[in-house]
Amino acid sequence: MDKKIDSDSVLKNEQNAMNAITIDCVIFGFDEGSLEVLLVQHGEGISKGKWGLPGGWIYKKESTDNAAHRLLNELTGLDNIYLEQLKAFGDPDRFPLRRVITIGYYALVKREDYNIKAGFTAADAKWYKIDAIPNLIYDHNEILAYSLKHLQNRVRQAPIGFNLLPEKFTLLQLMHLYEEILGIEMDKSNFRRKILHMKLLVALDEKQQDVSHRAAKLYKFDPEIYTKLTERGFNFEF
Repeated sequence: MDKKIDSDSVLKNEQNAMNAITIDCVIFGFDEGSLEVLLVQHGEGISKGKWGLPGGWIYKKESTDNAAHRLLNELTGLDNIYLEQLKAFGDPDRFPLRRVITIGYYALVKREDYNIKAGFTAADAKWYKIDAIPNLIYDHNEILAYSLKHLQNRVRQAPIGFNLLPEKFTLLQLMHLYEEILGIEMDKSNFRRKILHMKLLVALDEKQQDVSHRAAKLYKFDPEIYTKLTERGFNFEF
Protein backbone atom coordinates (compact mmCIF):
# COMPACT_ATOMS: atom_id res chain seq x y z
CA MET A 1 0.00 0.00 0.00
CA ASP A 2 1.34 3.46 -0.93
CA LYS A 3 2.09 5.76 1.95
CA LYS A 4 1.18 9.42 1.71
CA ILE A 5 4.26 11.66 1.98
CA ASP A 6 3.44 15.17 3.13
CA SER A 7 5.49 18.27 2.34
CA ASP A 8 6.83 18.53 5.90
CA SER A 9 8.34 15.04 5.67
CA VAL A 10 9.97 15.81 2.31
CA LEU A 11 11.42 19.04 3.70
CA LYS A 12 12.72 17.26 6.77
CA ASN A 13 14.40 14.57 4.67
CA GLU A 14 16.03 17.21 2.48
CA GLN A 15 17.34 19.05 5.50
CA ASN A 16 18.71 15.85 6.99
CA ALA A 17 20.44 14.94 3.72
CA MET A 18 22.20 18.29 3.47
CA ASN A 19 23.27 18.10 7.09
CA ALA A 20 24.81 14.69 6.52
CA ILE A 21 26.96 15.36 3.44
CA THR A 22 30.19 17.34 3.36
CA ILE A 23 33.07 18.13 1.01
CA ASP A 24 36.75 17.51 1.83
CA CYS A 25 39.55 18.59 -0.51
CA VAL A 26 43.14 17.41 -0.84
CA ILE A 27 45.12 20.35 -2.26
CA PHE A 28 48.48 19.41 -3.75
CA GLY A 29 51.27 21.89 -4.38
CA PHE A 30 54.89 21.56 -5.53
CA ASP A 31 57.65 23.70 -4.05
CA GLU A 32 61.45 23.44 -4.31
CA GLY A 33 61.29 19.84 -5.49
CA SER A 34 58.83 18.65 -2.83
CA LEU A 35 55.21 17.58 -3.17
CA GLU A 36 53.11 19.24 -0.48
CA VAL A 37 49.53 19.24 0.83
CA LEU A 38 47.61 22.21 2.19
CA LEU A 39 46.05 21.62 5.62
CA VAL A 40 43.84 23.86 7.73
CA GLN A 41 43.63 24.17 11.49
CA HIS A 42 40.04 24.25 12.69
CA GLY A 43 39.09 27.37 14.61
CA GLU A 44 35.84 26.14 16.15
CA GLY A 45 33.70 23.05 16.81
CA ILE A 46 34.65 19.61 18.11
CA SER A 47 37.90 19.62 16.11
CA LYS A 48 39.06 23.07 17.24
CA GLY A 49 42.86 23.34 17.19
CA LYS A 50 43.32 20.18 15.13
CA TRP A 51 44.53 19.87 11.55
CA GLY A 52 42.55 18.49 8.65
CA LEU A 53 41.72 18.84 4.98
CA PRO A 54 39.89 21.96 3.79
CA GLY A 55 36.17 21.29 3.53
CA GLY A 56 32.69 21.96 4.82
CA TRP A 57 28.96 21.70 4.18
CA ILE A 58 27.11 21.79 0.86
CA TYR A 59 24.42 24.41 0.30
CA LYS A 60 21.04 23.01 -0.72
CA LYS A 61 20.94 24.72 -4.10
CA GLU A 62 24.50 24.13 -5.30
CA SER A 63 26.20 21.21 -7.01
CA THR A 64 28.96 19.30 -5.25
CA ASP A 65 31.51 20.74 -7.70
CA ASN A 66 30.35 24.30 -6.98
CA ALA A 67 30.45 23.56 -3.25
CA ALA A 68 34.05 22.33 -3.53
CA HIS A 69 35.14 25.46 -5.39
CA ARG A 70 33.30 27.74 -2.94
CA LEU A 71 34.76 26.02 0.12
CA LEU A 72 38.30 26.23 -1.22
CA ASN A 73 37.85 29.92 -1.86
CA GLU A 74 36.29 30.60 1.56
CA LEU A 75 38.86 28.61 3.51
CA THR A 76 42.05 29.40 1.62
CA GLY A 77 41.39 32.12 -0.97
CA LEU A 78 42.09 29.65 -3.81
CA ASP A 79 40.12 30.06 -7.03
CA ASN A 80 40.22 28.92 -10.68
CA ILE A 81 42.19 25.75 -10.00
CA TYR A 82 42.30 22.19 -11.32
CA LEU A 83 39.78 20.25 -9.23
CA GLU A 84 38.59 16.66 -9.63
CA GLN A 85 36.16 14.53 -7.64
CA LEU A 86 37.50 11.36 -6.03
CA LYS A 87 34.67 9.39 -4.39
CA ALA A 88 32.39 9.33 -1.36
CA PHE A 89 33.76 8.26 2.02
CA GLY A 90 30.94 6.86 4.12
CA ASP A 91 32.19 4.78 7.03
CA PRO A 92 29.43 4.95 9.68
CA ASP A 93 31.92 5.96 12.38
CA ARG A 94 34.01 8.46 10.42
CA PHE A 95 32.40 11.43 12.20
CA PRO A 96 32.05 11.14 15.99
CA LEU A 97 28.71 12.92 16.53
CA ARG A 98 26.46 11.40 13.85
CA ARG A 99 26.43 9.77 10.43
CA VAL A 100 28.11 12.09 7.91
CA ILE A 101 29.23 11.14 4.39
CA THR A 102 31.92 13.23 2.73
CA ILE A 103 32.71 13.61 -0.97
CA GLY A 104 36.44 13.78 -1.57
CA TYR A 105 38.08 16.07 -4.11
CA TYR A 106 41.67 16.83 -5.00
CA ALA A 107 43.14 19.99 -6.45
CA LEU A 108 46.45 20.84 -8.12
CA VAL A 109 47.75 24.38 -7.70
CA LYS A 110 50.76 26.42 -8.72
CA ARG A 111 51.94 27.57 -5.31
CA GLU A 112 53.50 30.82 -6.50
CA ASP A 113 50.14 31.95 -7.92
CA TYR A 114 48.43 32.07 -4.52
CA ASN A 115 48.90 33.79 -1.20
CA ILE A 116 47.24 31.24 1.05
CA LYS A 117 45.15 32.67 3.86
CA ALA A 118 43.02 31.04 6.53
CA GLY A 119 39.41 32.10 6.40
CA PHE A 120 35.85 31.25 7.35
CA THR A 121 36.12 28.64 10.17
CA ALA A 122 39.84 27.93 9.70
CA ALA A 123 42.27 29.36 12.27
CA ASP A 124 45.35 28.66 10.16
CA ALA A 125 46.37 27.22 6.79
CA LYS A 126 49.75 25.65 6.16
CA TRP A 127 51.60 23.57 3.55
CA TYR A 128 52.96 20.20 4.73
CA LYS A 129 55.42 18.01 2.85
CA ILE A 130 53.82 14.76 1.77
CA ASP A 131 56.20 12.74 3.98
CA ALA A 132 55.53 14.88 7.08
CA ILE A 133 51.74 14.81 7.38
CA PRO A 134 50.52 14.87 11.02
CA ASN A 135 47.61 12.87 12.41
CA LEU A 136 44.52 14.48 10.91
CA ILE A 137 40.93 14.64 12.12
CA TYR A 138 38.36 11.95 11.36
CA ASP A 139 39.37 9.84 8.31
CA HIS A 140 41.33 12.61 6.58
CA ASN A 141 44.58 10.62 6.55
CA GLU A 142 42.70 7.89 4.67
CA ILE A 143 41.26 10.41 2.20
CA LEU A 144 44.73 11.87 1.64
CA ALA A 145 46.25 8.43 1.03
CA TYR A 146 43.50 7.57 -1.46
CA SER A 147 43.98 10.91 -3.22
CA LEU A 148 47.73 10.38 -3.59
CA LYS A 149 47.17 6.94 -5.13
CA HIS A 150 44.66 8.46 -7.53
CA LEU A 151 47.08 11.24 -8.46
CA GLN A 152 49.85 8.69 -9.11
CA ASN A 153 47.59 6.87 -11.56
CA ARG A 154 46.29 10.03 -13.24
CA VAL A 155 49.70 11.59 -13.93
CA ARG A 156 50.64 8.46 -15.88
CA GLN A 157 47.55 8.80 -18.08
CA ALA A 158 47.14 12.56 -18.59
CA PRO A 159 49.46 15.60 -18.35
CA ILE A 160 47.73 17.02 -15.27
CA GLY A 161 51.03 17.37 -13.42
CA PHE A 162 51.73 20.59 -15.30
CA ASN A 163 49.10 22.25 -13.08
CA LEU A 164 51.66 22.04 -10.25
CA LEU A 165 54.52 23.72 -12.13
CA PRO A 166 55.25 27.36 -12.91
CA GLU A 167 54.26 28.49 -16.39
CA LYS A 168 57.94 28.24 -17.40
CA PHE A 169 59.95 25.29 -16.12
CA THR A 170 63.01 23.17 -16.82
CA LEU A 171 63.01 19.49 -17.77
CA LEU A 172 64.75 18.76 -14.48
CA GLN A 173 61.94 20.43 -12.54
CA LEU A 174 59.43 18.36 -14.48
CA MET A 175 61.36 15.16 -13.77
CA HIS A 176 61.59 15.97 -10.05
CA LEU A 177 57.82 16.51 -10.01
CA TYR A 178 57.19 13.04 -11.41
CA GLU A 179 59.73 11.52 -9.04
CA GLU A 180 57.98 13.13 -6.07
CA ILE A 181 54.48 12.08 -7.10
CA LEU A 182 55.40 8.53 -8.11
CA GLY A 183 57.98 7.99 -5.37
CA ILE A 184 60.65 6.70 -7.76
CA GLU A 185 64.01 7.76 -9.18
CA MET A 186 64.29 8.36 -12.91
CA ASP A 187 67.13 8.35 -15.40
CA LYS A 188 67.63 11.91 -16.59
CA SER A 189 68.49 11.12 -20.22
CA ASN A 190 65.64 8.62 -20.63
CA PHE A 191 63.14 11.05 -19.12
CA ARG A 192 64.32 13.86 -21.38
CA ARG A 193 64.10 11.69 -24.49
CA LYS A 194 60.64 10.36 -23.68
CA ILE A 195 59.01 13.67 -22.71
CA LEU A 196 60.43 15.55 -25.70
CA HIS A 197 59.35 12.75 -28.04
CA MET A 198 55.73 13.41 -27.01
CA LYS A 199 56.01 16.92 -28.54
CA LEU A 200 53.83 18.39 -25.79
CA LEU A 201 56.29 21.06 -24.70
CA VAL A 202 57.09 24.41 -26.27
CA ALA A 203 60.81 25.20 -26.08
CA LEU A 204 61.31 28.82 -25.09
CA ASP A 205 64.16 31.09 -26.11
CA GLU A 206 64.85 31.62 -22.41
CA LYS A 207 66.97 30.15 -19.66
CA GLN A 208 66.82 30.15 -15.88
CA GLN A 209 67.73 33.38 -14.13
CA ASP A 210 69.64 33.95 -10.89
CA VAL A 211 70.84 30.37 -10.39
CA SER A 212 74.24 29.31 -9.02
CA HIS A 213 74.56 26.42 -11.48
CA ARG A 214 74.53 26.40 -15.28
CA ALA A 215 71.24 27.93 -16.42
CA ALA A 216 68.91 25.37 -18.02
CA LYS A 217 66.57 25.91 -20.95
CA LEU A 218 62.97 26.74 -20.11
CA TYR A 219 59.84 25.09 -21.52
CA LYS A 220 56.10 25.52 -21.19
CA PHE A 221 53.12 23.21 -21.62
CA ASP A 222 50.58 24.23 -24.26
CA PRO A 223 47.14 22.67 -23.62
CA GLU A 224 46.06 23.51 -27.17
CA ILE A 225 48.83 21.31 -28.55
CA TYR A 226 47.69 18.48 -26.27
CA THR A 227 44.09 18.88 -27.42
CA LYS A 228 45.10 18.74 -31.09
CA LEU A 229 47.26 15.68 -30.49
CA THR A 230 44.48 13.80 -28.68
CA GLU A 231 42.09 14.59 -31.53
CA ARG A 232 44.53 12.75 -33.80
CA GLY A 233 44.58 9.73 -31.49
CA PHE A 234 47.49 10.62 -29.22
CA ASN A 235 47.53 8.84 -25.83
CA PHE A 236 49.55 10.26 -22.98
CA GLU A 237 51.23 7.31 -21.30
CA PHE A 238 54.07 7.91 -18.90
